[in-house]
Parts: sequence; C-alpha cells; structure tokens
Amino acid sequence: MTFYEGYPFFSTLAVILLPAILIGMAGKPLKWYSTAATYLFIGLVFFNKPTQALYLAAYYVIQVAIVMGYLHLRRIKGRIVWMYRLALALSILPLIVSKLALFLDMDLFGFLGISYLTFRCVQIIIEAYDGVIESISVLEFTAFLLFFPSLSSGPIDRSRRFLSDWNTVYTREEYMELAGTGIYKILLGLIYKLVIASFFYQGMGMVNGAKDWYYVIAYAYCYGFYLFFDFAGYSLMAIGTSYILGIRTPENFRRPFLSIDIKEFWDRWHITLSHWFRDFLFSRFMIQSIRKKRFQNRLNAASAGFLVNMFVMGLWHGLTPSYILYGLYHGALLAVTERWQKKSAFYKTHKSKRWYRFASWFITLQLVMLGFYIFDGKLLWLLGF
Repeated sequence: MTFYEGYPFFSTLAVILLPAILIGMAGKPLKWYSTAATYLFIGLVFFNKPTQALYLAAYYVIQVAIVMGYLHLRRIKGRIVWMYRLALALSILPLIVSKLALFLDMDLFGFLGISYLTFRCVQIIIEAYDGVIESISVLEFTAFLLFFPSLSSGPIDRSRRFLSDWNTVYTREEYMELAGTGIYKILLGLIYKLVIASFFYQGMGMVNGAKDWYYVIAYAYCYGFYLFFDFAGYSLMAIGTSYILGIRTPENFRRPFLSIDIKEFWDRWHITLSHWFRDFLFSRFMIQSIRKKRFQNRLNAASAGFLVNMFVMGLWHGLTPSYILYGLYHGALLAVTERWQKKSAFYKTHKSKRWYRFASWFITLQLVMLGFYIFDGKLLWLLGF
C-alpha cells in the first residue's frame, strides 16, 4: 500500500477517518485516536516492506534517544554549543547515510519519509537549543514525528504548532467546519493528482526525447505543471486528512505560477520546505555571518546565504548533479534578485507599474520552468552529460 495512491489506500483511509469524524462531532479528544490510526497505517504501509520497517524502527529509537537526551542535557547543563552541534550531527546522520547509500546504489537506512522525519527532529533540537522548547514527552514526540498523513512527503509541520492542535478538543461546530474543509481538500487533491497531473504527464510522454527547441519548451512546461499538480494534489490530500484528524497541517502551495519574482516563488512553492530552510539555515547563516563579520555588508552575506541555502536544499533532494545544479541555479537567481531589488534605481522607480509586474511575472515563469528542466535532469541530457 502506498500513501495517497490506489484503491487499497483510499478505502482504508475512508474506514479510518469515519470514526475520527464521529469522535470529533461528539466533541471528544481526537489525539488518542489519531495516534492509534498512525500506528495502524504505518503497520499497513510497511507490512510488505520488512527492511524499511526495520530501518524505521531503528530510526525512531535513535531519534528518541538523541532528542530526549539532548532536551535533558539542555535543561541541566544549559546552552553548550558542542553538545548542540553533536546532537544535530547525530540526528542528521541517518539521512546522510541514506542519501549516500542511494547514490552508491545501496540499500542502507532507506525508508519512506526519512527526509521529512529528519526535519521534525532537527527542528526540535534547534528550538531546544534556543530555549523555545523546554520539554516534550515521548508520547508527544512520537505523535508529532510519525503522524501518518504527512509522513512520506510532508507538508513539514512544527512541533509546537502541531501539539497545540493535537491537544485541542473542538466543539461540534468547530470540528464540523474543520472536517468539511478537510474533505474538500481531499477531493480537490484527487482532481489535481489523478486528473490534471495525469494530463500533463501524458503531455510529457508525447514530447520526451525530442531536442528541438519547441519540444524542449513544451516538455519543461508539461513537467513543471505535472510536478505542481502531482505534489500539490498529494499535499492537499495530506492536509485534508490531517484536518479530519484535528490537525491543521500548514499549506504547501499558494498559486506559485503567479509569482512576480523568484523570491515570491519560493514563498509560494513547497512553502513548508522553503520556510523551514529560511528559518533554520538561511537566517542562522545570516546572523552568524553578521556577528563574525564574514562579509563586507549584509547584501553580500545575503547573496552567499541564498547560495548556501539552496545548495543544501539541492543536496537534500539527492546527490545527483541535476539536483545540485538546480539548487545552485535557484541560489544564484535569489542572490541576483536580492541585489537587483536593493540596488537598482530602475526597479525602485517602476516596480509598482503594471507593465513591469507583467514583464517580471513572465520572466520569472520562464526561469522557473528552466529550473524544472534542470531538476528533471533534462538539461544535462540535452547538453550530452
């Protein structure tokens, strides 16, 4: 069984969500049922994948030890930098091993959802170091880490926001509104993923392999729209399922192809991922760079920060040249955009004018589609690599 694909998953999901709806409408706590449903779904999804199940179990035990151990040491020892860095490194290590093994065509610590689970663990460690999180129980950590609607591919929630919803007991009226929105999102996600994404996937097949410029453009657009509707559809179904279980999982897409610059695009595309990197990598890189005076000015620091941020995001997708190039490409676009908006008198004079916004939108869309062409590995193929 695969998440949000096929009759077995959706039939099981319907059976699992019906009692949740009844519990919610009765004004009872949903957290115990949602946690039990998570255990059941994980068991069903990994039932025929014993190796992945074993890796997931080992990963869970390791992360419980690291996160709970660091929280305990943080309380009694205080804010010790080396201890924090060690906890971070140990938490990320399984993901690094998994990515390296995949690159080397090996099966080691690879299981569905490891990337997204790592985001959750790292977020808790960072916020514990900052003093924002002082404690979390093993049960709360487990509920947050393994929450099944967003386990395999996000969206990426934050622990404090998640646990606030997890501990909320809704009135009948509140829950009915939440569940109604959830059902709507699931149905819309089905249309996105099964109908619209399939249409663009067929379009990709019709022009795949051709090197004429118009076929290249057609493929890039078909792939870009396919990627959006497939992933946005998945995200909508994950969010809708979460709503029915009482968790307001954050939105992941907000009409990204209407963006008028590349910075706005990353504020609309895979929002929970881009905001996670913004908050826990880019912002911290900027703070450290300014504090240690690594660059002559903030603009240079921001340019370097964008490159580092997107390079790491590219590595997170995978250790292939196309993913790394995709990350560097977007890092360079963000750096150039930042400099243009901060330094250009032309931009400051015309940025609010309709013709400029239209031209900026059009150029941004072409740059985004070229990025998808890089992401898919087609640019390197086209160039003969």
